Amino acid sequence: MPRQFRSAWLKTLATLAALLLVAGLLGALLGAPATVVALAALGILAWHYWRLRQVLRRLTARQRWETADGTGVWNELDRLLHRNQQEMRARKRRLIDMLRSYRAAAAALPDAVVVVDRNTQRIQWFNEAATSLLGLRHPVDMDAALVERLQPLPLSHWLAGGRNAEPILDASSPVDPGIRLHLRLIPYSDHHWLLVARDVTKLLHLEQVRRDFVANVSHELRTPLTVVHGYLDMMDPEDFPDTGPMLAEMRKQSQRMAQLVEDLLTLSRLESQQHTELDTVAMSSMLASLRREAEAHSHGRHTIVVEDTADVDLAGSNKELHSAFSNLVTNAVRYTPAGGCITLRFANEGDGALLAVTDTGYGIPANHLPRLTERFYRVSSSRSRESGGTGLGLSIVKHILGLHQARLEIHSEVGRGSIFACHFDAEHVRPRSAPLSPPSTEAPPA
Repeated sequence: MPRQFRSAWLKTLATLAALLLVAGLLGALLGAPATVVALAALGILAWHYWRLRQVLRRLTARQRWETADGTGVWNELDRLLHRNQQEMRARKRRLIDMLRSYRAAAAALPDAVVVVDRNTQRIQWFNEAATSLLGLRHPVDMDAALVERLQPLPLSHWLAGGRNAEPILDASSPVDPGIRLHLRLIPYSDHHWLLVARDVTKLLHLEQVRRDFVANVSHELRTPLTVVHGYLDMMDPEDFPDTGPMLAEMRKQSQRMAQLVEDLLTLSRLESQQHTELDTVAMSSMLASLRREAEAHSHGRHTIVVEDTADVDLAGSNKELHSAFSNLVTNAVRYTPAGGCITLRFANEGDGALLAVTDTGYGIPANHLPRLTERFYRVSSSRSRESGGTGLGLSIVKHILGLHQARLEIHSEVGRGSIFACHFDAEHVRPRSAPLSPPSTEAPPA
């Protein structure tokens, strides 16, 4: 107990004892000490009850508390309640100031921010940017259904995904179809979602400009490179003994440049492509073709193993999937030392399918794995130049798999090799068709 409160309590007890003592002396003079003391005790109790009632009434009415002079326990209680009330008011002012600053910061954001009730999917609050980007109006749209208010955005199925909802990378604004939005759903409490919409119109425009530039430059480079390479092929190094090594190196580099241009054109086409036609890809013939390519590229320096246990085919573009798988197989041969083993495995994975290329090559450090599918990213630039890679193969693989709603997973360990696995969902799996019988070469009976 604090010293000040203990002192006030002792003084109050002393005062009560003195009053009862005076009442006892007065009662002794009057000849009825018990009666006078009882009356005095009842009066003291009534006074304390009245003071307690005053305190409860003021607390119930939430009146402002004023300090009182004196040393009694009630005066000390008044000072204590006054101090607590002042501290509470100060905390309330600080919280209000913080709330105002947070709301001002949210209102100043260029991104639209909408607070949504997770159970009812109704709008609880939104900032000023939500008006210009999403068309929400205050106070009309407060407590409005988010899905109905933001038509024609496809939000119903998206909101059903909740915490697992993937961001919508490109959507038209309800205010202006020319405004492109990036939508993200953030669960930030047990009862609320945060919908964040960002204007990515300029970014998408710049990305399209970049794609057009790469495609145009690559297309313009194709013709002069073809001419240069053609003239180099016409020049026999034996006819120029002094410049033979230089001609060989020029041929090699012109071929590398031509391959780089072709890969850039392929990547530009894939980036501008929204979907692909779903044909049945015969995986038995695909695997046989990939094996032949691996053996031709290896020149007998590696062991090539093909495992086909899936007994299914894939739905997609035969040309594009062959390009993706061929890139993986070629990389495996290219970055595996002589005597190593490359395994091409096609197997079932739940209702889907898995195609994995495993090698026993150099392996890739873990810090490089997240960036392997970036264009022109190289783990070792010197090794890539020696092997003739363009740095675009895995980026092409990623885009092709994305068009087939598939994903690429990479596992690697330095010194032990790598695994590049393509995962396909059930929608892109088809029952395997029986291979056609080759035409008979026997002569018909006479």
